[in-house]
Parts: sequence; structure tokens; C-alpha cells
Amino acid sequence: MSAPDFSAVAARIQTSLVESGAPSLAVAVAREGEILWEAAFGWADRERRIPATPHTMYSLASISKPITSTAIRILHERGKLDVKASVDDYLQAPLRAAAGGGPATIEQLANHTSGMPLHYHFFYGDEPARPPAFTETLRRYGVLYTPPGERFQYSNLGYGVLDHVITRCSGVPYADFMRREVFLPLGMTRVDLGERRELDPYRAVRYGEDGLPNPHYDFDHPGGSAAWASAHDLIRFGAVHSEAPLSDQRSILSSESIAEMQRPTTTREHNGYGFGWGSNEDEHGELAISHSGGMGGVNTLLKLLPRHRIAVVALCNACGRLPFDIAEDLTAALLPAYARRLESDRAEAKPLREPDPPFRGDRRLNGEWSGEAALPDGPLPVALRIARTGEIHVRIGDRLWSLVNDVKWSQDALTGRMYGDLPGTEVRPPYLLHLDLKLRGRLLNGALVARTELAHPQGGAPHRRMGDALSYWLELRR
Repeated sequence: MSAPDFSAVAARIQTSLVESGAPSLAVAVAREGEILWEAAFGWADRERRIPATPHTMYSLASISKPITSTAIRILHERGKLDVKASVDDYLQAPLRAAAGGGPATIEQLANHTSGMPLHYHFFYGDEPARPPAFTETLRRYGVLYTPPGERFQYSNLGYGVLDHVITRCSGVPYADFMRREVFLPLGMTRVDLGERRELDPYRAVRYGEDGLPNPHYDFDHPGGSAAWASAHDLIRFGAVHSEAPLSDQRSILSSESIAEMQRPTTTREHNGYGFGWGSNEDEHGELAISHSGGMGGVNTLLKLLPRHRIAVVALCNACGRLPFDIAEDLTAALLPAYARRLESDRAEAKPLREPDPPFRGDRRLNGEWSGEAALPDGPLPVALRIARTGEIHVRIGDRLWSLVNDVKWSQDALTGRMYGDLPGTEVRPPYLLHLDLKLRGRLLNGALVARTELAHPQGGAPHRRMGDALSYWLELRR
């Protein structure tokens, strides 16, 4: 098989970095157990004029999830845990099932159907707050907001629970287990979970929307977000999961486990999601297994094409679409048929998505609802008024009534957002409140989410920092 020509992709990367203002991009491609190309462009650190290389470590964000789920499958194969068992069996205290239903399984945490809510919580080095002990995070936020298996809800906190389970079942700290049982057997030497200070000189700086370096930050869900890796090391991880390991790699998982991880067991916005991996089959029958990552100063992609035993990596130390566009170009350079389809797709103007129709009311919702939100400082009264026209107002505590905007109503689920204050929330302002409720007979229950808005405040400069999204149990009765 002739070696592919990546020169056009390299030229596009150079042009795209200038046009987008992104500091750097690192890429790698493997096929049939061989690394075909790895390269890096731009600056890992603009201020110190350190160029990016294929061995520069990039913050991976949510690509941490298939890495963490790989460790869970290793423990499953060794009989240390059972992915079909309740996660409560491996915790000091059970997760609280506020909405009822049975306990969540480890598999449901891995495919985001456990009932755990939207959750991301960042701690910056120049701010006083630090991540609490994980047992404290579980005490505050370890709540199942929907019965396990009922719906897909992407949850970083679920993967925080999984890394905690790895520690408890292996008997060693999460980071130590990952290094010993995943990274070293796969020959991944420029990779860690952010804890090894001796690797700091090799990390790419994370740049905010204003082009300035983000302060160092941490989170209370390392299993979902903490991994750092070079393009060279991440392609080695991808090669194993495309079932085409490199000649110097040791086996860490059976073919059966790899297939089980990639098998979709739920859907996420019309795409499948399995045991830490997303999946998508396009209209031409091309199956892609992938996971992306995005947070402050990070956009990353790891993509597998199992039928061709191909793995593609694209890592950027700023937010933007560049890794996704370049990953398509890399795939096109490998597969002529894919290249023809990509050229055709890009030539066609894609129609804009039709906006959802406004909510016009539902007789099952009409009327006044009242109840409480469970906040850190104690219960907080909440009331809803839902008019027959579909207009919804909310009152939180003793504040004035506020209009709920962007209301959606589908399959007995009600969502919307509004202004308001939550006493005791740890979310940094400015934030909005989001409703994510399910109608269950005469009850409306689910999450009241305080979520930092990353829009430009009053027309000013964009926020440099990733905000937070923390969920609180809310139950209302009519």
C-alpha cells in the first residue's frame, strides 16, 4: 500500500492557524499498526517562543473518558469489578436516587445513562477555592436526577465517580493505576493526569478566546477531564482501540472488551454512545468511533475507523473547529472514497437547522406548581406559573417572578432558562439558571442548574475562563 501524501493537509494547517489565530495544532495518523505521519505546527507557548512538536503534551479534556473507561474494562477483565453491577457496591456511601428507580450500574455511568446530571466545576490557580475531597463532592452532588437507564445525560461527574471506583478497586491511586496499567504498557511516556510537575515544561499552554494564557485550572472530576498527552502518545492509544497495535505495545484489553466499549448502548443527539466512546455511521456506511474534548483553551479529537484500522488525532491548545476540520482532511488523505464524499459535502451549502417551534402550552402543565430546590445551604422555595398560552414564570425564594426563556417541551421533558440567584451555589457569576424537569404524574422533578454564561457581557471582551455548571435537585407539585 502506497504511503499517503499529507503535504496538502500540512499546507492547510499552516494557513488555518494564521486565519483562525489558533496558537498550534498537533496531528498524528496510524494505520494497520504503523504511525504514518505525526507533525505539529505553531506555538506550544507563544510567550516563551516554544514551538509545538508531536511530543508536546496537550490537555485532552473529555478524551479522558475513553482513557478512564479503558481502565474500568481492565479491572472488569481481572474480576476486580463487574460493569453490570451497581456502582454503589464500590462506594463508601450510595448515590442518592432522588427520582426513584434502581441503583445505577458502572456501565450506565460509562454511557451517561446513570441519571447523574450536567456537571462541570473548575478551580483556578489564582483563586482561593480548591477541589474538595471527592467524598465531599459526592455528598453535595452525588444525586441521580432521573431513574438509571431513562435518558442520556452527558455527565463529567459520572466519570469522576469512575476514577474514584478505580482507586477503590485497584488499591492504588487513580493516577498510579493509569500509569502502570494503561500508559506504560502502551508506550505512552508523555502522558499524565496533570499531577506530574516534572512534565510541566512539555505542556502546551491553554489559550483563552482573548488570545491570552488561561491560568492553571483543576476540577472535581479528573476521570472525565484531566488527561494530558502528546499526539504521538495519543495515537498509540488510538492504535490499540482500532485493533491495530504497534509492534512494541503490550496487550491490555481483549478484542471482546474493545468491541464492547465501541458498541453503542444509547444515543446522544442521534449518534451512538458506548462504554466511553461515541459512534456514528454516515449515509455511506462509514463507521467512525471517536471522542472529542473541549474546555477552556482546549479542543481535541481522537477518531477511529475500525473497518480500516485507522486512528487519527488532532489536538489544539485553543477553542475552535480546527481539529475537526483537519481530522476530516487526514481521513480523506487515507481513503479516496471518503475524499470524494468530503469534497462533495463541502461544495453543497448545508441548510440551516429549522428552529424549534415555540412552546404553546400543554393542559397537563397548566397551573401553579410549587416545591423546593435542595441547595447546599438548605431547601429553597421555588414556584412555577404555566399559562395556557405556554408562557412560564418562575419565582425563586422571595425574589420577583421571572420569565422562563427558550422553553422546550418534548416527551414529557420541560427545559428552559431564566435569570435568578441561588444562595450558596459555588458557580462563579455571571450565571443563568436552567430547568431540566420531567413530568411524572402530578410531579415535575429533575435539575435546577446554575450555569456560567460564556457570552460577551455587556458587549465587553469574552471571558477567559471556562465557567461552571452545577445541578441541584428540584421537585414541584401542582
